[in-house]
Amino acid sequence: MKRNDVCEERCIHQDMVRKVKEKMLEEDVFNHLSRDFKTLGDPTRVKMLFALFLEELCVCDLSSVLGLSESAISHQLRIMRDRNMVKYRREGKMVFYSLSDHHVVQLLKIGVEHARE
Repeated sequence: MKRNDVCEERCIHQDMVRKVKEKMLEEDVFNHLSRDFKTLGDPTRVKMLFALFLEELCVCDLSSVLGLSESAISHQLRIMRDRNMVKYRREGKMVFYSLSDHHVVQLLKIGVEHARE
C-alpha cells in the first residue's frame, strides 16, 4: 500500500539540513519549552490562565469561577508559579493572582486563535 505522507525515495538534502542544524536552539531551551507546554496540557490550568487573563483574582474567586475546591486551585497555582506563568501580590489579608508577563498572554492568545481555526 502506497503512503502519500512519506517520501518514496530516501534523500537527505545536506544544504537544508546544515541550515537547520545551525539555527537549532540549545537543549535547555527545548526542555524549558516542553515543560511549559506540559503545564499548558492540563485543561484546568488553561482555564485558570484564561480567567487570570480576564481579571486578577484570588484563590476564592478562581474556585468560584471554575467550581473547584480552593485546595485544588492552590495546587494548580503552585505548579504555574513554579513555571513562572503566574505571579501574586498581597493586599492586606488577600492574595491576588495574575499572569506573570506578556509572554503568557501571547501564549494564550495564539493558543485560542489556533483552537478556533
